[in-house]
Amino acid sequence: MAEIEAAVEKLCIEANIYLNNDIKDALVRGIEKERSDTGRSILESLVKNAEIAAQEGLAICQDTGMTVVFIELGQSVRITGGSLEEAVNSGVRKGYKKGYLRNSVVSDPIRRINTGDNTPAIIHYEIINGDSLTIHVAPKGFGSENMSVLKMLKPSDGIEGVKKTVIDAVSQAGANPCPPVIVGVGIGGTMEKAAIMSKKALLRPIDRSNPDPYYKALEQELLESINKLGIGPAGLGGCITALGVNIETFPTHIAGLPVAVNIGCHVTRHGSITL
Repeated sequence: MAEIEAAVEKLCIEANIYLNNDIKDALVRGIEKERSDTGRSILESLVKNAEIAAQEGLAICQDTGMTVVFIELGQSVRITGGSLEEAVNSGVRKGYKKGYLRNSVVSDPIRRINTGDNTPAIIHYEIINGDSLTIHVAPKGFGSENMSVLKMLKPSDGIEGVKKTVIDAVSQAGANPCPPVIVGVGIGGTMEKAAIMSKKALLRPIDRSNPDPYYKALEQELLESINKLGIGPAGLGGCITALGVNIETFPTHIAGLPVAVNIGCHVTRHGSITL
């Protein structure tokens, strides 16, 4: 349990301080592509902000998020010595204290009393083959989280309905999720499966496309359409509204077409470790 706790602690700190290389590289490329002077200036500031955060060991954003954890547990793994869930929450607790990260979690959604240590984390478990334990930590700020969309489309809505749902979600979000954004899309399954897929899609590096050529092409088409919306960096206009679109899919019922959109800000944070 101590190993799991230490891993989560480390990931909480590192994810909040160091911008992932795929996103930083996309911001740098965006400076070259952005046609708006204001947009280019904003992108340059975002890159500089990431460099300062890394150099000074400071949080890259003041909203250090609610900690979302995806655990891929090998079916041959046997965990002893206590509760896996408590080990994760203890790691979050220690990481946020050691990293001087803002505590943003309230113990009750209505009475709004801060828990004081950013716990509990949101934990998703997946049983996989093998004897490894992989932990993904993704602190999620709510400027972007509040822009989430879930639509239970009809099968007759088809691919055009999916495209409209994604583009409308980004358009209506506007400047709120701190663009340029990363767009996670979950298609299929059930209501909750689509939502979880859209969140997990944000873990995939934006320089790695969906392995299915059909969805790879759809990701690119959606990215191009989103960048024609004119929202731009910080919502002040421009052609770099999104850095990437990641789509995940799952089989679904003959009568349904669930689509979920989860938007990540320009510092969509995540880190992973395999034990």
